[in-house]
Amino acid sequence: MMLALGGRCGPSLAAKWRAAAPAASSSLGRYRLSVASQSSTSSPSPSPSQGKNKFRETVLLPRTDFPMRPSGRELLEKELQIQRECGFSELYSWQRNRKGKDFCVHDGPPYANGNPHVGHALNKILKDITNRFQVMRGSRVHFVPGWDCHGLPIELRALAEFGEETKTFSPMEIRQKAKEFAKKAIERQRAAFIRWGVMADWDKCYYTYDKQYEAKQLRVFHKMFDKGYIYQDYKPVFWSPSTRTALAEAELEYNQQHISRSVYVKFPLVKPPSTLTLPTGDANALIWTTQPWTIPANQAVCYMPNAQYSLVKCLNTEELYLLGTDCVESIAAILGTQFEVLQTVTGRDLEGAVCCHPTIPGRESQLLPANHVTMVKGTGLVHTAPAHGMEDYGVASHHKLSVDCLVDEDGLFTEAAGFELQNKYVLNEGNETVIQMLHGANMLLKEVEVKHSYPYDWRTKKPVIIRSSKQWFIDTASIKDRAQELLKKVQVIPQSAMNSMLAMLDRRTYWCISRQRCWGVPIPVFYHKETAEPLINKYTREHLIKLVEEHGTDCWWTLPLDQLLTKEVLKKSGGSDVSNYVKGEDVLDIWFDSGISWSHVLEDTNNIADVYMEGKDQLGGWFQSSLLTSIAAQKQLPYRKLVVHGFTLNEAGEKMSKSVGNVVDPDVIINGGQDPNQNPAYGADVLRWWAAESNVFTEVLIGQNVLHAARDDVFKLRNTLRFMLGNLYDFDPETDAIPSEQMLIVDQYMLHLLQDYSTKVTEAYKEYDFGKVIRLLMAFINRELSNFYFSIIKDRLYCEDEKNPKRRSCQTVLDEALDVISRSMAPILPHLAEEVFQHLPNIKEPMSVFRTGWIKASSVWKKPGIVEAIEGASAIRDSFLSSIPGKNSTEYDVTIIIEPSLLLELMEQLQGEQISSSSQLNELMMASHTTLLTSVPRDLPIDTNFIEGKFVINLEGGDIIEESSYKIIVQSATKEKCPRCKKYTSSSALTPCPRCLEAIAGKWST
Repeated sequence: MMLALGGRCGPSLAAKWRAAAPAASSSLGRYRLSVASQSSTSSPSPSPSQGKNKFRETVLLPRTDFPMRPSGRELLEKELQIQRECGFSELYSWQRNRKGKDFCVHDGPPYANGNPHVGHALNKILKDITNRFQVMRGSRVHFVPGWDCHGLPIELRALAEFGEETKTFSPMEIRQKAKEFAKKAIERQRAAFIRWGVMADWDKCYYTYDKQYEAKQLRVFHKMFDKGYIYQDYKPVFWSPSTRTALAEAELEYNQQHISRSVYVKFPLVKPPSTLTLPTGDANALIWTTQPWTIPANQAVCYMPNAQYSLVKCLNTEELYLLGTDCVESIAAILGTQFEVLQTVTGRDLEGAVCCHPTIPGRESQLLPANHVTMVKGTGLVHTAPAHGMEDYGVASHHKLSVDCLVDEDGLFTEAAGFELQNKYVLNEGNETVIQMLHGANMLLKEVEVKHSYPYDWRTKKPVIIRSSKQWFIDTASIKDRAQELLKKVQVIPQSAMNSMLAMLDRRTYWCISRQRCWGVPIPVFYHKETAEPLINKYTREHLIKLVEEHGTDCWWTLPLDQLLTKEVLKKSGGSDVSNYVKGEDVLDIWFDSGISWSHVLEDTNNIADVYMEGKDQLGGWFQSSLLTSIAAQKQLPYRKLVVHGFTLNEAGEKMSKSVGNVVDPDVIINGGQDPNQNPAYGADVLRWWAAESNVFTEVLIGQNVLHAARDDVFKLRNTLRFMLGNLYDFDPETDAIPSEQMLIVDQYMLHLLQDYSTKVTEAYKEYDFGKVIRLLMAFINRELSNFYFSIIKDRLYCEDEKNPKRRSCQTVLDEALDVISRSMAPILPHLAEEVFQHLPNIKEPMSVFRTGWIKASSVWKKPGIVEAIEGASAIRDSFLSSIPGKNSTEYDVTIIIEPSLLLELMEQLQGEQISSSSQLNELMMASHTTLLTSVPRDLPIDTNFIEGKFVINLEGGDIIEESSYKIIVQSATKEKCPRCKKYTSSSALTPCPRCLEAIAGKWST
């Protein structure tokens, strides 16, 4: 029953309804799906079990060879056939050769280090959906796939089978094996991407090991060097002992379950601050650290200038400790004691104080102010080892402290660390030894195991350390302000990712770009043997770039030094003898490799793409490296939009891992596994549906349940398409289509809904919200088509005369709906869309859906004024159907009683006569007869049951609002069942009803 909103309208309501232009809708919706789905259709298809029906051959049942549920080998062969026959491989070049506005999605290069996985599938399919939508909209899509071919991920995989033998390999042997491995991985990935239906310039892919690409990379490097953005320095960097190389932030992953041995340590005050009054004995500055191995490198203890610090006495030992006032209670609890506060001062009062080192006699550590100190954890005093901390290094630079590193490339203490520590791995036995040294010196107050987030090498999955070394850096501090300013002009989807990237940029003061490996692009620098001064200038640049253009970067290892640094170049550079120089041994960070891809791939688009679309890990990776290099080298953004998607996880929300055995292989998804019951062949379109349907802006789950659901959705969609195809077998839109203004009102209403759907689905594509596209699509085919429209029009389709305008009217709608649905799903399900186009009736040579444009919904279809009529009738029908749950609605006659009102005038538009079996209102009711009255008949039996309801009419944007009441009387049909249409509209069970007799006249005889 509809709720009232009150109010009435003036005269000429029907005229106002006809002219109503603004969107109008019922306050509580049009119909109830559950009720509608329980009722039978008005003309069920005859069943062989009912016996031979002599009128069956006159019923116009659907005809199509479009398969309903293809599976297994049939499905796979059909998809491959469609790719061949519909020109999947030629589509990219076809659309590039036509006129139109350019649209560029720049492909972030995946690593060429393994087989394709579902992360690849998610990313490539999302890009392909975007590109296919743009092609259908008339754009000339620019999409060049690429691969990241250098770096340790590939080197490790390539050398894995050789074990200890790799230690004997020369750099060129390593490079050759890595390149061979990368090429094989690329071929496997490329084949998979093509099988998924990805449209791209597969003949002109880019590879970071290509010599032209490497030459471009060196040009960008030199341009940034000339501008002062690239420099060499000795400072702390993330270091991976497991791979013996420096790492960038983007090459880290954080282990939230890492366990560290934290310690509370005393630093005796040898020169207390002048503001402190020591009653008796010595005092100790109290520090806490999770990295005890760094204590031998300590140079200072830092404090917060604006904070309060207290001198306390431990009531257990009577020792005096200096620590942050805010930390007094928590530290006392941790140490299992109580503190008596003797004196409190500000941080500034600690200036000039000096401690002695807890394990190295004679070494002193100053108390220094620092902004990175907090009271959140620890004691409020921070142990500072400049060689092993970024903030520590900043303090050392400001106060001219030593930055001596006591740890080598393998993470072992050097000889300079002392006999007790030498050659011990810092994170294991080194840590243990330092703790024992503290204990032996009576400087250790307590050791506590701490579980916390800790950086690991993303390749080896082993912990890293912070270690000072001489490296090449990009001065991001000089770039980031401009980068942040320009980034704010970029549209980021979802918007929340913008803040994450801005914050990452804000924290990034420098970017270490040198790596101590050989599989990569060499940093083009020579060093003087005696002074270690780097030689790099415009003369060395041009010469080396020419060599790389000719030979690739292999020349750095294959050519002799005097060909890399010729006498002519050296003379122009102010040098004398090439024997005084050695070439550098570092290669560039692979994030620099991929980060300059805009300079090579986007030359035809002015070095800027419309869209970069990658996983959220690229907020600190490729998105950022591309931004920084582009702004530094060319002072412009490399992209206009960023689209960020989540990671793929299994159905339990867990990260997939081969070692755990929970990996979902896209090849198995498409082609099936060894056991087809456990791993059926879903085909490429189901994989694409999964990628599109997922809420890609968060983590994306995949597994058998998710894939089953995706397949079921595709089958539902196929069923809907099959129904439409089957009922268009005798329809030629060029000769049989009915103009919209001549259609039945419910058909015009469906075109109105179709136009609304087209607008919404187009906007969803534009917003890269492909999950919304699918939700709109499934809602439309399930609610508007299958549950509502199809159930209403089956009687018209099957039982009216073949050329009856009523039948042609709904066929026109089906033809338009089929076209709109096919085009709207095509970017997501290209194989299915092409299959539909292959089965279109009356088409001699089917064209590819992608070569015939986007949805062609007409603005003429939009007729909001008719909405209230159909929704009012649907509300009345809901009341009727809910009174006969599970029963055949054609077994009943319906009487609708509405007092004179706007609702009555609307219903009279659907049924002009008092009683009808063929009116538009009766079709909507799905009854055998519908009677429309303005008052209750006087001769009704006393015990007649009435169904009462209300409907709120809202026209002209709310200017016309009226609540109308109605009553329904449901009675068993009074006539006999027509042997042809199965409605109770015949005078005899042996004779067709008048409508059917007219339909078969001259076409059938007894």
